[in-house]
Amino acid sequence: MEIKRLVIGIAILVISATVRADYVRPKPRKTLHFPWDSKPASHPQQVHISLAGDKHMRISWITVDEDSASIVDYGTLSRNYMATAQGESTSYSYLFYNSGKIHHTVIGPLEDDTVYFYRCGGGGPEFQLKTPPSKFPITFAVAADLGQTGWTQSTLDHIGQCKYDVHLLPGDLSYADYMQHRWDTFGELVQPLASARPWMVTEGNHEEESIPVFMDGFLSYNSRWKMPYEESGSTSNLYYSFEVAGVHVIMLGSYAEYDESSEQYSWLQKRIYNGHSDSCGAVHITIGDGGNREGLAHRYKDPQPDWSVFREASFGHGELKIVNSTHAFWGWHRNDDDEPIRSDQVWITSLADSECLAGKSYELRKRLMSP
Repeated sequence: MEIKRLVIGIAILVISATVRADYVRPKPRKTLHFPWDSKPASHPQQVHISLAGDKHMRISWITVDEDSASIVDYGTLSRNYMATAQGESTSYSYLFYNSGKIHHTVIGPLEDDTVYFYRCGGGGPEFQLKTPPSKFPITFAVAADLGQTGWTQSTLDHIGQCKYDVHLLPGDLSYADYMQHRWDTFGELVQPLASARPWMVTEGNHEEESIPVFMDGFLSYNSRWKMPYEESGSTSNLYYSFEVAGVHVIMLGSYAEYDESSEQYSWLQKRIYNGHSDSCGAVHITIGDGGNREGLAHRYKDPQPDWSVFREASFGHGELKIVNSTHAFWGWHRNDDDEPIRSDQVWITSLADSECLAGKSYELRKRLMSP
């Protein structure tokens, strides 16, 4: 399992829980198998949406029919579409596999916090999406390393019960691992959620499917999951950023070059560096238990450093609510429990106006974390 990190640039924690040494990790569940589903060749499959710049959304889907148009009809009333957008399409081949026609169409401008109904390719079923709010509060669902197992389905079921605006998936999506049809089954698995709320993803090691014949290791990922890299000034779909409801989210690429001479480093520096370093640092939330079958990463298990406040090897997802410009709330939701139950929770407060200086940061952190 590749460890994933969500980096939040607002510092000190007020902890409500400690390490759950008594927690017993449940056993893995079997890989999901999907029955063959006969659909008209022109009907959309694997529909998912993503943010695509200010007040715009990208609709992505696949059709078997190569003549299907890359158009999306949409509006605020069901079956009453007031606008149509034209997009682009692509396809790829990987050894003996040939993908369907992959469509990407940007719609907008859209109103904030509004339900839209849409139809892909000029026919087929109707879908609906909800745009994020224009200002705080905003809630992100966060899950990584999903895979395609019984626990994956459980994670998706739990996320479907929470009231979130945007899904962040920091790497390792389908666990196709060179078996291209597993990209298709993953797309169908997540469609009920991914077609209704924007899914903002980045790559992990399981997306890198390079072999001697295909040196472009992210051919499948880049073809299917197009993110707003161009809109954010990036030159690669492997890293990008976006703005939503007053929050600036940066999705970095662990498998794109990131040394000081790299394009990613230069791009990131231009976006966030203001000439000095913050001695307070950032809060790191490490997740990676969305449902895959790889098991635990034991390398960093022991000894636990004092700056690692909470650990739990449970399948589940996180919910990050940005309440306002100074306060955010993080909660971890196990698949073992009902959705409203949090096994861990923490308030994160901004240190923009605090006394957090290089020589006092540890003392301040200790004081704020005290009961």
